[in-house]
Amino acid sequence: MLRFLVGRLAVLIPTFIGVSIIAFSFIRLLPGDPVMLMSGERVMSQDRYEQISRELGYDRPLVVQYVDYLGGILSGDFGTSIVTKQPVLYQFGELFPATLELSLCAIIFAVLIGIPAGVFAAIKRGSFFDQTIMGTALVGYSMPIFWWGLLLIILFSGILQWTPVSGRISLLYYFPQTTGFMLIDSLLSGQAGAFRSAASHLILPTIVLGTIPLAVIARQTRSAMLEVLGEDYVRTARAKGMPPFRVIAVHSLRNAMIPVVTTIGLQVGVMLAGAILTETIFSWPGIGKWMVDSVFRRDYPVIQGGLLLIAAIIMLVNLMVDILYGLINPRIRH
Repeated sequence: MLRFLVGRLAVLIPTFIGVSIIAFSFIRLLPGDPVMLMSGERVMSQDRYEQISRELGYDRPLVVQYVDYLGGILSGDFGTSIVTKQPVLYQFGELFPATLELSLCAIIFAVLIGIPAGVFAAIKRGSFFDQTIMGTALVGYSMPIFWWGLLLIILFSGILQWTPVSGRISLLYYFPQTTGFMLIDSLLSGQAGAFRSAASHLILPTIVLGTIPLAVIARQTRSAMLEVLGEDYVRTARAKGMPPFRVIAVHSLRNAMIPVVTTIGLQVGVMLAGAILTETIFSWPGIGKWMVDSVFRRDYPVIQGGLLLIAAIIMLVNLMVDILYGLINPRIRH
């Protein structure tokens, strides 16, 4: 297992370097002069332009700039916001718990509904239930996030008034955030109604962000289960008179979980991308909204550092998925 893990870690090094090159080149590929945009001055003298270029390090060769940039990253310096004057890593650490809480709720929502739906559709292949589940999954996968989010807001927040429109908790509640997770902090606060308010604010963003992963997981689970149900060992288990639940849960689902786990791991990247739209629609104070606001503010150090940090998180999640492969199927370790 250790050799398996070391091999996966070795793959992350060139991947991280490649992502750092992309993040570094991002600003240079954008139209316009980054010095003019970051300074916020439309007209400036040549001396002022050269001064800002020296301060930002843009007067040096690109290779030297990249080496310094990579060295700063390895030492934990992801840059400083030109708007707030705060380190990018500090801002990311403050906002990431909100995105993580939303993403965890969304993936739990997708897994708890998607896997049973896919298994049931595979067992009832060709039936009305199978067609209904897969048709619903296709509709859910096809809906744009911004349209789906606005539709739910109009229905549940506007017409029915069951859920809040935006934010993480009602303005009536105020307490120190010790963990960054609003559900946990609201419980620790001891204020009556705080947890209920935080949970109600999570409902619509969770559904919107988890709809596409739910559809993908359901379809992938169905395909994997159909393939496994046709294997000889499944027919043998049934011929021995094993209970149907044991045949499905132990002999079939465990072997079908490898492609499903892959799908769940890949959905993390989809969720972080979808969080940008979801957090913008629901004014959710996470890294998605933070990145969108940074684009409008031309805060390029934040965009550059945030892009690299998000990519690092996705790589770590993929590493965890690889480790789960080895736990689910020991043969993969070899």
